[in-house]
Amino acid sequence: MDLEIQQRVKDLTEKYGAENVIVVIGGAEAEASGLSAETVCAGDPTFAGPLAGVALGLPAFHMLEPEIKDACDPAVYDEQCGMMEMVLDVDEIINEVKSVRDEYAKYSL
Repeated sequence: MDLEIQQRVKDLTEKYGAENVIVVIGGAEAEASGLSAETVCAGDPTFAGPLAGVALGLPAFHMLEPEIKDACDPAVYDEQCGMMEMVLDVDEIINEVKSVRDEYAKYSL
């Protein structure tokens, strides 16, 4: 997660309150998605960005998780995510993001 996005997440959390913010990740790899989830839940693990040492406790979900997929218009989801859902290792990505969320998130949907 780049520094600009970290700052945006931090600002939105301060403005709306952590209990009112969720983060939806769209990474194509489990490890990268897990790092993004960890950044918004437990703080930037690289200690390089605005969230270094800042544990927001935000719930992070991947776009392919059922909770997010089910909240989308099926036609729009299929058009925007359908192809990626067929080529990515969906279970690995979901397991990685969910394990981070279960360990560090203070809030839920």
